[in-house]
Amino acid sequence: MGQATRLRFSGERRDEIALFIEELGRASTAELSTRFGVSEVTIRKDLGHLESLHQVVRTHGGAVSAGRLRAELAFEIRERIEAEAKQAIGSAAAAMVEDGASIALDASTTALYLARNLKRRRELTVVTNGIRIAEELASTPGITVLMPGGMLRWQALSLVGNWGASLLERANIDKVFVGAAGLTRETGLSDVTEDEAAMKRDMVEAAREVIAIVDHTKWQKIAFATFCSCERLDSVVTDNKAPFEMVAALREANVTVHHAGSPQSARRSAERVGVSGNQRAH
Repeated sequence: MGQATRLRFSGERRDEIALFIEELGRASTAELSTRFGVSEVTIRKDLGHLESLHQVVRTHGGAVSAGRLRAELAFEIRERIEAEAKQAIGSAAAAMVEDGASIALDASTTALYLARNLKRRRELTVVTNGIRIAEELASTPGITVLMPGGMLRWQALSLVGNWGASLLERANIDKVFVGAAGLTRETGLSDVTEDEAAMKRDMVEAAREVIAIVDHTKWQKIAFATFCSCERLDSVVTDNKAPFEMVAALREANVTVHHAGSPQSARRSAERVGVSGNQRAH
């Protein structure tokens, strides 16, 4: 409390917080609250102010230094974009996964939200090239995590390259869930780099059912490399802001579009998608 007494003014406290985070690279809200003797609510306000000055970047439960653009920072920034929509999409997509299934998840931030909703599954096998996703599920009883080999791409905390092709060729994957940087009727799902797109193509090729998990900001956009055509796509899980005209166009192309909502709605959609996936052959 002695240090807190010295830091009487919010400006002085914020300077000390910024210095502390800069020195350590990151800090949690709880840690800062204890160190500076103020409530976590006050700390969150301080971090908001420091973020507005581009001194820190807020993350889930704390902040990282804006001066240290590391892999975690790049990923955490993307994780916070459209976080509410991604959470809803992840929850709805997870309802499509049954006990005993074998699934593949790409390294997208939306797939991470999905992974967080899988921890009650049993006898589940998850193939993923996402470091954060593997870390999230690694210690969960009843879930086996497999990772293809490859080169570490720090911007996405993902493994890419053809080193993991043999694993995907041998695996029998029921469903693959993939995020994307872009989705259009003409070009399908696309990503910003060929390395990421190539890994996703291998996952799509290995799976019996392909499910896109994309929020509305990715619709009607085209990124550098296509990895899945709409003809290969079985369904899309998205939020309620997806453009109506394109939703209609995909449905006309026999792609199921599910708007993430209540758990009951997600389960009904899962049943419909399961039937559709069994009926379609690729």
